[in-house]
Amino acid sequence: MGTMHYKIFRIVIDSLMGASSPWMIIPAGMYIAGLWRLLEKSGIKGWWALVPCVRIYQLGRCAGRVPEGFKACIGQLIYLIPNALAYDLMGNELLVDICTIIALMLWFAVFAYKVQVFSGLIEVYGVKRRWIWLWIFPVLHAIPAVIWGWKDEYQPEWKVDDIQRAMEHKITVGNLEAMEQGLTVNLKERNTFESFKKKTLLWDIHLYIPPGHMVLLLGGSGAGKTTFVNAINGYEKADAKVVLNGTDMYKEYKKMQYETGFVPQQDLMRYGDTVRNTLIDISAWRLPKDAAIKIRRQRVVEIMEMFGLTSIRNSQIRKLSGGQRKRLSIAMELISNPSLFILDEPDSGLDGVMARELMTQLRRAANTGTIVIVITHTPDRVIDFFDDVIVLAKDSSQVGRLAFYGSIPEAREFFGCEKMEEIVKLINQKEEGGSGRADEFIRKFTELEVQHA
Repeated sequence: MGTMHYKIFRIVIDSLMGASSPWMIIPAGMYIAGLWRLLEKSGIKGWWALVPCVRIYQLGRCAGRVPEGFKACIGQLIYLIPNALAYDLMGNELLVDICTIIALMLWFAVFAYKVQVFSGLIEVYGVKRRWIWLWIFPVLHAIPAVIWGWKDEYQPEWKVDDIQRAMEHKITVGNLEAMEQGLTVNLKERNTFESFKKKTLLWDIHLYIPPGHMVLLLGGSGAGKTTFVNAINGYEKADAKVVLNGTDMYKEYKKMQYETGFVPQQDLMRYGDTVRNTLIDISAWRLPKDAAIKIRRQRVVEIMEMFGLTSIRNSQIRKLSGGQRKRLSIAMELISNPSLFILDEPDSGLDGVMARELMTQLRRAANTGTIVIVITHTPDRVIDFFDDVIVLAKDSSQVGRLAFYGSIPEAREFFGCEKMEEIVKLINQKEEGGSGRADEFIRKFTELEVQHA
């Protein structure tokens, strides 16, 4: 590549970035002036517009794209290093080539993060997406900055501090009163530690589920669905108070084990046992110790009839189909007639007919008063069985939050789409193939909750 190539590279990049170009002084001044006002509209000190590199981070805050803004800021700072080294190493063409390649890679990374920040700004201001073409080129970005900053008709839908204030208000007054019947969840946060650093997995989730409700737990990968159900049943305790039918799940954990059932994704059973013997063994563990043998056997008969297992009661588990094993897994947990029943992808690997048959059995269990919470990645084929939906989403700081809780019709109206799988796409991050609107819906639902508090 050599020194001459580096100089050509610098001319091109400086033109794109607006650096070292005298003819860019006026547009740069207009950009800073517009940015000053734009930052103030979002509740940030306008003078940050004067600080190179850091101002893209502040724009990220305005856009609800904090991680992207931070990475663009750091990338710009690091970008200066290979450039400075290249100028000092002009006599060594190999080192100049290396510095040029590194600088080019950093420039593309910063550019990609900036595009995400500007896309977020477009969503916050509710304008058409074609504005992005003005933002991404420094020779033009003074235009949207000045227009959005100085024209009163351009206003952000929310300010930077709005979400935080709403969340703090909800934390202080939003705790739900524990009900004598049903499930009351007041989860402040669920933390873990990675490399000696605290990481928040879930935060600020408050909800009440009445008895007999069948609830869909929805959310993208990494939103914290399994962490949430583990916090509810006490398997992974959080900073929370979980009350089931008037009893604190954490304080009375051993007692409440008989009141809860949990079916994980993987079957946990001995494949050499028969269906009947498996249920007899599990009844000895799941039913109270003082329950008579006759009562246990009768319950085994009832649960086999409920789940269509009577005809295969003497079959070994290894010879069962996938659907039969899944029904047996559910029967094992339902044998104690729990008040709360949680299932993690019970229809995984089942076709549509078998999935609906399975949900029919769960609906019958809910109709007896059991609270049934189901995680499934194919909700639309069985959505008519559910009463409510809980939607969890990762916010811009990668923390699982409550984006919605309510009935299925309310969810469709809230998110503006008919299918549950479309909701997941809306709240998923863009790098996960989604629309990246999690913060928007978390804020919207939080504000609604504050209004009703």
